[in-house]
Amino acid sequence: MEAVMHIVLSPDILNRVLKPARYTGQEWNSIKKDPGTVDIAYALALPDVYEVGMSNLGLKILYDIINQRDDAAAERVYAPWTDMEAEMRAHGIPLYALESFRPINEFDVIGFSLQYEMSFSNILNMLDLSNIPLKTVDRQLEHPFVIGGGPCAFNAEPVADFFDFFVMGEGEETINDVTDCLVQWKREGKPDGRIGLLRRVASIEGIYVPQFYHIDYHDDKTIAAVTPTLPEAKPCVIKRVVEDLDKAPFPTKLVMPYLDIVHDRIMLELFRGCTRGCRFCQAGTIYRPVRERRPETLVNLAKQLVADSGYDEISLVSLSTADYSCLHGLITELQEGLREYKVSVSLPSLRIDSFSVDLAQQVQTVRKSGLTFAPEAGTQRMRDVINKGVTEENLRDAVTAAFKAGWSSIKLYFMIGLPTETDEDVRGIADLAYRVLDWYREATGRRGAKVSVSVSSFVPKCQTPFQWMAQDSISEMRRKQALLKSSIRDRSISLHWHDPEVSFLEAVFARGDRRLADVLIHAWQNGARFDGWSEHFRFDIWMAAFAATGIDPHFYANRSRETDELLPWDHLSAGVDKRYLIAEYDKGVRLELTPDCRRGDCGGCGVCDGLGVQIADWGNR
Repeated sequence: MEAVMHIVLSPDILNRVLKPARYTGQEWNSIKKDPGTVDIAYALALPDVYEVGMSNLGLKILYDIINQRDDAAAERVYAPWTDMEAEMRAHGIPLYALESFRPINEFDVIGFSLQYEMSFSNILNMLDLSNIPLKTVDRQLEHPFVIGGGPCAFNAEPVADFFDFFVMGEGEETINDVTDCLVQWKREGKPDGRIGLLRRVASIEGIYVPQFYHIDYHDDKTIAAVTPTLPEAKPCVIKRVVEDLDKAPFPTKLVMPYLDIVHDRIMLELFRGCTRGCRFCQAGTIYRPVRERRPETLVNLAKQLVADSGYDEISLVSLSTADYSCLHGLITELQEGLREYKVSVSLPSLRIDSFSVDLAQQVQTVRKSGLTFAPEAGTQRMRDVINKGVTEENLRDAVTAAFKAGWSSIKLYFMIGLPTETDEDVRGIADLAYRVLDWYREATGRRGAKVSVSVSSFVPKCQTPFQWMAQDSISEMRRKQALLKSSIRDRSISLHWHDPEVSFLEAVFARGDRRLADVLIHAWQNGARFDGWSEHFRFDIWMAAFAATGIDPHFYANRSRETDELLPWDHLSAGVDKRYLIAEYDKGVRLELTPDCRRGDCGGCGVCDGLGVQIADWGNR
């Protein structure tokens, strides 16, 4: 048996970093297995800090599934903050897993959850801290397999050179298929080396092995062809989906953190998917179809989660939680069943057209200090373009009811830079905020309302109807922000917006191709880290990297595509028919709405028939 290395951290090092508990492990409910008793060891990674990584529900699920197996183990690893990275490099400490303190390069697999394009530089940094070659072509048999999954895998091309393979779609079943394959290959003596394993996993439904595809380009730098180079590589890799979510495993023994994390509460997933059809929303496409868990299943899970964790708050999470068909009854049953434990129930967001005061008052942690809604656009024309499916009357009814019930603070989320947007649409955001103040005076007869307006910039995402649309230039985003700011002069309205440079880079990598790999390496080598964190984001580093590699970022972010152009991700499918996306694109331009298929006719997206999975809606059966 090979000797197992364990990292020993000096107290002096921990005393010099901001939050030592990020790096000490030993949390309650963490699972430790003897490496000598399992065939396959996974290091489940999120390329961000501990507080973000520990809040990721997908990794919690995979951690539980893998550790239920006798032949496999899963541990956790997150990106060290810059102070800890400096200590690790100064003292020659490799990146290690929190359960065993083993270096990551001793594991069989490193599995990254890819949630956000602006975390890509952290992936390279974590591999380098692990002494693992960045590019898969440079790895030897002794190196771990680096795999990825999550939303960004649906356009994996910008990071394809760094990953051995990707898991497309939901991982509950796929992870067991992959583990079975790894175990068999390893027990057989690793025949044909790394390529032997990759050929085997490429045959698994939903697995994408980038090195088995050749990319050809036109003279104008657009893609000419994506060609599989081995028979195991599918011409189009289609996502995996869990047919019966009610029977899918869900962890109840959560690893309990030693410090506050982003979502420091129980996250109970009511359902997966959304069929509202917002045309900018990637999640609404890649997680289709809607599949609900039964109320009784959720109540049983909640009771077990409380017993095993000690948390006093449960957050009911899904893409649009208020659309759960049995929501009112579920909340009532949860509150009655958990009253003796003094556990509260919260909702992360409320839809304008499904809001009710009774629901808001029913949820204990929604205080009268504030409610949050997302109109997304300031005019009805723009809401029709994006298929938001809500009206100003919906918003007025919702906030008026809330104001009459005692709420006085409203937070509104909007986007600017949406396709076909005009200055009138931008000013419409301010107009809507002012109308909310008017509705408060009408409802209560007094002043005193507070409206917080949060504005993000539109980022065109793959697998959506707006994937062909251009993003506004940085200067245009700034101009629109200034226009909006000049339109708001009431101190009762506060305005917040995102950095346009970050949104620009997000768009570059959201619609990029493999040529961006060298840009990533160059930027990382020159200090790019934690690009999603404003205190660490350095736009100059990225622009220098584009210049050094001869890559024009505007080609990816600010260019409209024709619908017949071959896109970098066209060989990766969320199961939605491309013809449906094109039709939705056209309907957006024509201001035509598409109804929610849960409540009306089938919209013809192709997911249910193509994947053989039907909508599961327990309130309508």
